Amino acid sequence: MDTADLGLPVTVPSTALFTDQYELTMLQAALKAGTAGRRSVFEVFTRRLPNGRRYGVVAGTGRVLDAVENFRFDEGVLRFLREKGVVDEETLDWLAGYRFSGDIWGYPEGEVYFPGSPVMRVEGSFAECVLLETVILSILNHDSAIAAAASRMSSAAGGRPLIEMGARRTHELAAVAASRAAYIGGFSSTSDLAAGFRYNIPTVGTSAHAFTLLHDTERDAFRAQVDSLGAGTTLLVDTYDVTEAVRAAVEVAGPELGAVRVDSGDLLLVAHRVRQQLDELGARDTKIVVTSDLDEYAIASLAAAPVDAYGVGTQLVTGSGHPTASMVYKLVARAESAEPDAPLVPVAKKSTGGKTSVGGRKWAARRLDADGVAEAEVIGTGEVPPELAGRQLLVPLVRGGEVIAREPLDVVRDRHAAARAGLPLSATQLSRGEPVLPTEYAHVPSGS
Repeated sequence: MDTADLGLPVTVPSTALFTDQYELTMLQAALKAGTAGRRSVFEVFTRRLPNGRRYGVVAGTGRVLDAVENFRFDEGVLRFLREKGVVDEETLDWLAGYRFSGDIWGYPEGEVYFPGSPVMRVEGSFAECVLLETVILSILNHDSAIAAAASRMSSAAGGRPLIEMGARRTHELAAVAASRAAYIGGFSSTSDLAAGFRYNIPTVGTSAHAFTLLHDTERDAFRAQVDSLGAGTTLLVDTYDVTEAVRAAVEVAGPELGAVRVDSGDLLLVAHRVRQQLDELGARDTKIVVTSDLDEYAIASLAAAPVDAYGVGTQLVTGSGHPTASMVYKLVARAESAEPDAPLVPVAKKSTGGKTSVGGRKWAARRLDADGVAEAEVIGTGEVPPELAGRQLLVPLVRGGEVIAREPLDVVRDRHAAARAGLPLSATQLSRGEPVLPTEYAHVPSGS
């Protein structure tokens, strides 16, 4: 992976085995049947948002581009597949030269989406597209779930900074992806150094209760921290008695003390008491940071409290109760034959139980009302109506196998803030409700 343009220090290893076995067995059967080369269109979408959520957030697109670029079957991978008898030699020979050469379109990362939104469209031969299903869904489902939770928390925080602190509550690699998604959703920093190293996300951190317990007295611990990190550090004040700790913290660091952190108790009550005490001690500029298993509801409940920043861990990295975005990857159109100019025909699953899909290669546009506020997500096939031509959502990400849309993470973060601001005000309500925009299907004849 060439990331020199973004100044990123980490390369991504082969992603070829981040897949399910049936992707390869389908490939083998299609090669034998002569259908593997048929031009195909796959789309990623979700049939519904998590219960009560008003919008979703597209996140993970940049990681998908890395994964596609590094989807290579090297000798070690091919040897594993051969030894396990996963596919036959003809298929292994085909995999040895695999390079995705098709096109990928998608909603720009950070954009919002709704049920049915074609958040990503993958086009190429059936063989090269079908192999990417699992890794694309793995990334988008995880990152979009985290970003949606982060967005709700960011909205509830009302402009106060949010610190991502969930590394110890999830898989070590998922923690890095979660930090990235949280940053997109509106968090300002992370405690995870791997995320800072890989994605240049600002990192923060000072001390835990163990540091206080290490020393003979709380005052000794505070003095050691201030001597090392300076008066602008953040001192943890709830190891023993909060009132005594705040007094000692100001006496040790002086009124220039950067912040105190509270990690337990009735945060609303404690925050008010700590603010009053800090002001009385002359530390009027000392900030208050609260942690302690926060979610968007707890953050909202602290809106009237004198809190300056929130640290969030478990609830963030688990999607605040919804750890997946439930996206699927479905074949929606395929050519009638393997001939390059064979016309596309729409295809769709028609099973019962709410798992149907809509056939055809789709476009998506967001219709605005007279005040410029989004009022509907419009999805269709064929020609885009002239009145929606300037509001299309899908942008090219990969063209002819070449990635063309890498972006700095700050651009993605700003895009999400703008997209959320363009929704009706009810989008940021935490009460349960339907998606804030209806999904409308334009019944236009599908083309090739």
